[in-house]
Formats: sequence, C-alpha cells, structure tokens
Amino acid sequence: MALQKKHTIRIAAAAAVLSVAAGTIAVAAEHGGGGGNSAKVSDRPAPAKGVSDEIVRISEDPGKTVNLTFDDGPDPTWTPKVLALLEQYGAKATFCMIGPNAQKHPDLVKKVVAAGHRLCDHSISHDTTMDKKPVAYQEKEILDAKKLIEDASGGEPVRYYRAPGGAFTPDSRRIAAENGMRPLGWNVDTKDFEHPGVDKILATAERELAKGPTVLMHDGGGSRAQTVEALARLLPWLKQEGYTFSFPKI
Repeated sequence: MALQKKHTIRIAAAAAVLSVAAGTIAVAAEHGGGGGNSAKVSDRPAPAKGVSDEIVRISEDPGKTVNLTFDDGPDPTWTPKVLALLEQYGAKATFCMIGPNAQKHPDLVKKVVAAGHRLCDHSISHDTTMDKKPVAYQEKEILDAKKLIEDASGGEPVRYYRAPGGAFTPDSRRIAAENGMRPLGWNVDTKDFEHPGVDKILATAERELAKGPTVLMHDGGGSRAQTVEALARLLPWLKQEGYTFSFPKI
C-alpha cells in the first residue's frame, strides 16, 4: 500500500509539472513568444525604456561636438544631396521626418538609416499650432507619423520627436517619451527655411554654436539649395575647428 501511495504521488506531481509547462507555452504563444513566424505581435521595435520627457539639446558624447539635424524631409531632390555631403565629410545627423514624406519615399528613409544616421518624428502635418490643439490631436499627429516612419525604414527605431516650430506641450512630450522618443530641441536655428542667403546661414551656424551643439537645418519643405551650399562649406569648417559629430542624448 505504501508503494502504491508513493506511485500515486509521483504521477500527480508529474501531471502538475506538465500542466504548468502547458500553461507557459500557451502564454508564450498568446504573447508572440518563441520567435516563430506565427507571432501576432508587431515586429516593430519596442519603445525604449526610461526615455526622459525633457527637451534635449545636448550631445550624447562629451567634448567639442555638434549635432546636425535636418527637418521636413525626406525630399527626393535635397535629401540625397545632404546625404552625399555628410558621407563626404564623415558626418552623422538626425533626420526629423514628416510622416507622409517618409511613407512616400521609403527608399530615402532606408538610405538615411543605412548611412548610420538617426530618425526623428516631426509629426504628420507639420502643424506649428499643435500646442493649442487637443491632446487627442497631438497624440494622433505624433504616433501616426512614428508608425509611417518606422514602416518606411523597415523597422528602425524612431529615437526622437521634434514638435513643428518647437510647439511642445507637457502632453506631447509625455506621449513622445512613453513611446520611446526623446523630445528634441535645438541650440542653433540657422533660419535656412527663410532663404536668407548662404553666407548668412553659415555665419549664423558658426556664431551660435557657442550656445550649444544642436543645429537646426532643413532637407525638405521647399528649395534647399542654399542649405546644401551652406552645408558644403560648414562641414569642412567644423572639422577644421576640431568639432566631432554626435547625436542628441537620448
């Protein structure tokens, strides 16, 4: 009788183990575990953990650095020219993209990523009055653009969010951070979108770098001929002055 009782206990224990294992497999399958192709969860990158909602303007690297940023692209005329100059001088940059532009030109988004640059969400419609709009509107502008940029890139993380015209709100910063994007500001506004002339763009960049490392320029939103010419002169000047190229801190 004692032997039979021990045998019964062993069977019950084995059954319990199998039950737990089955439950674990079921949970893993439900949440896309196991790495199989049948997983239903999105294969887009998970939001980064611990992203601050404070607007960043500093570099992630110490020393004499510059963070080049380009807004309003990608554009089939100007983005390739900017990319070519960056490659020529071994420079890295952050591209703040409009969602529909990224959707329309996924080849350019992929070229940006392949060259080692970073992606930034610059909203769906570039509404510079977003700070006066409802939270639900802000959220849709930010998250819809993020998805379009990610999809166009083939799944590359979108690491930053820059509000159009700098129209951040506490809510838009929170939404960005909760979705893995650091709010991105700038120190140097070259005003290149106003077409002030190449010399003035260059002078502004050179003069205002003393304020901080993050430089705002544009590769979309109209003719960027002056920007490209100014960049062709700015990049060698930066190297001559001992600057290294970095990214904004995440």
